[in-house]
Amino acid sequence: MPARSKARKRALDVLYAAEMRGQDPVEALDAAIAGGEGPTNPYTEILVRGVSERRARIDELLAQYAQGWTLERMPAVDRTALRIGAYELLYVDDVPHPVAVSEAVALVRNLSTDDSPSFVNGVLGSMLRDRDSLTL
Repeated sequence: MPARSKARKRALDVLYAAEMRGQDPVEALDAAIAGGEGPTNPYTEILVRGVSERRARIDELLAQYAQGWTLERMPAVDRTALRIGAYELLYVDDVPHPVAVSEAVALVRNLSTDDSPSFVNGVLGSMLRDRDSLTL
């Protein structure tokens, strides 16, 4: 598995666990780093911190593009993968846009429901189509 794919998986783990525990993801990340259990790939930190910093805007867009689904109704893994994918799609310049979408789909393919890959692909694909008109 490529290094950035591993970093995305680790970021998903941190973000998901923090949400399930009602913790701030950055605080959870910092505690893991301080305890010597932090991620070894700096890209994990970029994703966790970036998603946390931009979460309000990301969630607003996900709610808009996930037609018929509220964020609360989505499986938590899907919601977390969508946040990572949306962050990469909108805010990371060195990740090709289609890669951001396909990597988010790959995360849910192995970790969520049978319907999750097509759902994540649809939401992020629509965001990709409209990316230039989205305010960043």
